[in-house]
Amino acid sequence: MPSLSVWAAAADKWLVPMSLPDGLLLALVGIGTVFVALVSILILVKIQSAAVAALTRKPAAPAVKPVSPAHAQASAGVPAPGSLGDVALHDVPDQTAALLMAIVADQLQAPLNQLRFISIKEVSR
Repeated sequence: MPSLSVWAAAADKWLVPMSLPDGLLLALVGIGTVFVALVSILILVKIQSAAVAALTRKPAAPAVKPVSPAHAQASAGVPAPGSLGDVALHDVPDQTAALLMAIVADQLQAPLNQLRFISIKEVSR
């Protein structure tokens, strides 16, 4: 193994004093190299992401029919399968009634088709 003086002689041969502008230039070149490497990695990741998204894209869903069978049953007065009958709504919009029934089912942790709502009316204070 070489002695320490051999290493010191080699260091003196290769290390030269550097002026401040040379040091700043060297620092800028180093920072620029790292920045270019990071940007190139970013571009590669974007390209790979786009390629994977293009390869795994699902086919478009077929167009939705304007009238569904459930909507046709509801408009014909036939209760939906699994329902427990009609609900009498007294001055309550359908959307509000549906929201209230969903909240009650969630609070009771029971499926909505196992609950029976007879009537819903607004109570004012």
